[in-house]
This record gives sequence, C-alpha cells and structure tokens, in this order.
Amino acid sequence: MKLLIIYASRFAYQPMSKTLDDFTDETQGAEFEQVLVAFIHAEKQDEADPKGVEDKLLKNLKWAAKKNDTQKIVLHSFAHLAESKADAHFTKEIFDRVEVRLEKADYTTSQTPFGYFLDLDLQAPGISQARIFKGF
Repeated sequence: MKLLIIYASRFAYQPMSKTLDDFTDETQGAEFEQVLVAFIHAEKQDEADPKGVEDKLLKNLKWAAKKNDTQKIVLHSFAHLAESKADAHFTKEIFDRVEVRLEKADYTTSQTPFGYFLDLDLQAPGISQARIFKGF
C-alpha cells in the first residue's frame, strides 16, 4: 500500500466522471476544514494480507492525525502511486473497515466517492508533518 497524507486547511471535491460502474452513483460534493486527507493506493500484494494492511493504514492515519492535531480524516482512493493495483472491491472494503474503526476511536471520517474522477480543491499549509508519504 502507498499512502500520501496531506493535512489541509481546506479540502473540497466535486464528482465529475464515473470510472467504475460497480459503485454507487454520486453527484454531491463536500467541503472540509482542518482535515487530514489520505490519498490511498492499495496494491495487488495487499490482497494477501488484508488485516495487516488495514491495521497499518489505521495506525498511520491516527499517527498523522495526532501530529497535525485533528480528529477529521478523509479517505480518498488514488490509484496513481504505484504500478500494481488491488481489485477495486478489495480497496473499497479496506476503506469501509478503516472508516468504521476510525469512527469507533472518535474520529470524524469521510470517504470521497469511490470510482470517480473528482475536481479537487486543496489548501495545505507549509508546516512540518503536513505532507507524509508511507509505503507498507
């Protein structure tokens, strides 16, 4: 898994074009302030250890949220960080499980629409720990 985490003073999205027909139709955008945005790329080899990948993703998100003093996290599928890709349904299941676990730990969590190209608006401060890249 590859994970690009950006702490944003403002993050907004608007669904533009659907790329995966198997997932829910979405037309509404959303906007967030003081939020951790996780650009997540699940790789093919992640499918061999879903629980391990889920646990590492959760640990990294909580660590980055603490470093940036926020309880708000947005999960965004971004399949452009590595060459291999996990099955889309596998990736979505990981997102759903991580979202539930974060909410149980008192984080406010959202997901961008899965299977869409989105218009993104991101404002990120130039501070330490506002941009983090992890591979695991």
